[in-house]
Amino acid sequence: MNYRNTIKISLAQTWIAWEDKAYNYKIAKERIRESVKQEADAVFFPEMSFTGFSMNTDVTKEKDERTIQCMSTLAQQYHVSIGFGWVKDCMETCGKCENHYTIVDSTGNVLSDYAKLHPFSYSGEDSRFQGGSAIADFSLNGIPCSSFICYDLRFPEIFQAASKKAHMMIVPANWPAKRSAHWKALLQARAIENQVYILAVNCVGETGGVRYTGDSCVIGPDGDVRAMRSDAEGIIHFKLEDDVEDFRASFPVKQDRRETLYAGLLQRGGRE
Repeated sequence: MNYRNTIKISLAQTWIAWEDKAYNYKIAKERIRESVKQEADAVFFPEMSFTGFSMNTDVTKEKDERTIQCMSTLAQQYHVSIGFGWVKDCMETCGKCENHYTIVDSTGNVLSDYAKLHPFSYSGEDSRFQGGSAIADFSLNGIPCSSFICYDLRFPEIFQAASKKAHMMIVPANWPAKRSAHWKALLQARAIENQVYILAVNCVGETGGVRYTGDSCVIGPDGDVRAMRSDAEGIIHFKLEDDVEDFRASFPVKQDRRETLYAGLLQRGGRE
């Protein structure tokens, strides 16, 4: 029997106090402490974890990276990796900010610092935020990982690119209740298409005048929902065993992909 890397993860489905970092840091510490009691190796929070999905970048933006410093301190204190969202101040270089999701390891060092590739123009995010330009590539407990943020979920090409290495993908979000059916369907599709584990963590309750139903979940490479929490604050605890290579070998979809063909079709819009 082949050795498989494992990881105990916690998805912290939280209500986010609007633009109140101090309060949300305090709640995060409580959720981290709860997760460590369950022997978690990593704890993940939703998009814009400590402000909510606010376009008020004058209040939320950070040049001093104090959120990274705060979470790094907690990671060292509790010996656990932590994933969290925050707003990076890029005003001096581009006149906008970036929507980031950062993961620090149990020593407090930054493993990954991902900038959301697709600002949500429907809500005006693109007027305050520039899109990132790189895919996250890192490892947790020997498991190759990537991460995306919320609206990125609607763009399957980037998941295909990441899945060339990644076996586990973290998708933090502030995904509203009125489109919860899309959230569930797209998460399951991304897991099935890419034959990866999807760890999705959303906020819950009403914040900033928008209602969120959570629906945080763990989905396996076969598309099965292994764990889910809906419409209430709480934490999903899950022990994940990396069997992705075995699953891909047993059902080798990826070997039939024709990426050169796809690229050509995209260039000419599917027309001769």
